[in-house]
Formats: sequence, structure tokens, C-alpha cells
Amino acid sequence: MKSKKVGFNSIDEYIATFPKDVQKIMKQLRGTIKAAAPEAEEKISYQMPTFTLNGKYLVYFSGFKNHIGFYGAPRGNADFKEDLSVFESGQGTLKFPFDKPMPFDLITKIVKFRVAENLKSTDKKKY
Repeated sequence: MKSKKVGFNSIDEYIATFPKDVQKIMKQLRGTIKAAAPEAEEKISYQMPTFTLNGKYLVYFSGFKNHIGFYGAPRGNADFKEDLSVFESGQGTLKFPFDKPMPFDLITKIVKFRVAENLKSTDKKKY
């Protein structure tokens, strides 16, 4: 029996499966992530658009019927507590509903924070 699970080979392929209005949001989200982490590599992992740096995961995102899930939020960090509380839905997971503006400034801040974390952990391994 064939699996109904779709396998994506690229982020472009993933985004193309959504309605045009959602595609537009996802493309903006992707551009925001790339601008905040220009050295990050793109791939599909767990059938979701994924960004990695130095071989380590930074953030993922995925589309749903009413929202975009964003994974990799810095939970437990006081600098983000208030901003994240509006969108939190689980450990390290944020839900950005389609009926509200996407918080691109917050996403940029999160991605830059994750890049700094990644670089710190990579530097520690060198010594």
C-alpha cells in the first residue's frame, strides 16, 4: 500500500502546496529568516522547511489550516517572555494565525538569537 505522506525535496516545493495568500506569507517568512541568518542552509527536515547553521538546526516552520507553526523559539529567555506569550502553543513552538499580522520583527529577533546561540556552541567545540 502506498503511503499518503508527501515527500518534499525543497522549500519551494513545500510552499507551492499552499494557497496563494499563504504562499505569500511563507515566502516573506523565508526571506525574513534568510535575512537574519544569511549563512544558514535550507533543507527539508521532518517534511518542514528547515534552516541550519554549522550543521545544527536553527528554526523550522510549517503551514496549517489557520496558522503557521514556527519552531525554535527561545523559551525560558526573559528577553522574549512577553513577546512569545502571545504566540506560544508548546515547548519552543509558536503559532502565527493567518488572521493577524505576522510578527516579522520578532521572527528576526528570534533567528538572530538562535544564530548567536549556534555560534557560541560551535566556538566552544573548537577548544
